[in-house]
Amino acid sequence: MQHPAVPDLSHTHTRPIHWVATATAVAGVVALSSVLQPDAATAAQSADKTAPAPRSAPAQIAPPDPAGVAFPLECGPVKAVVQKKASGDLDGDGRPETVAVVHCDAPMGTPPDGVYVLTRSTDGGKARVVATLVDPKERRTATELAVRDGVVRATLLGYSSTDVPSCCPDVTDDVKWQWKNGAFVSDTPSQARTV
Repeated sequence: MQHPAVPDLSHTHTRPIHWVATATAVAGVVALSSVLQPDAATAAQSADKTAPAPRSAPAQIAPPDPAGVAFPLECGPVKAVVQKKASGDLDGDGRPETVAVVHCDAPMGTPPDGVYVLTRSTDGGKARVVATLVDPKERRTATELAVRDGVVRATLLGYSSTDVPSCCPDVTDDVKWQWKNGAFVSDTPSQARTV
């Protein structure tokens, strides 16, 4: 009888239980590796006496809060209400501004909105209005407001003529404003959409 050069390894044939055990082991290793992460790497640098000392990151500055701001609205016996607000650095000075949509708290109807930019002094003083983007006299209502990458974006509802009742705005504009050369410049599409 002749013996094969390789011994019979019948125990090496895979069975379904082997695959289940292997999958369980791999899943355990993956789960364990996601929990046990190494510390963050740090690079050691030689002391260079001529290099400037690293500057610490600027402290996070809170955006101006519109609560308590005297908005340029004439509301009579009712008060002004901040409907929406969004914040971001609009002029690139590293300090955030707040854009607020404000209207009079009228008990009936749809009061027009004013859209205002708020800032505060460098010493963190009280917030104040520094620009009016939409005057309430324009009879507009802001349905959307966002500040992103130094640009203010708003969706404004309005009226195609003075004959349109104030309950039913019939024009929608997507408007954006950006700080350029010391003023907020509006980029309004040439054609408004009709609602």
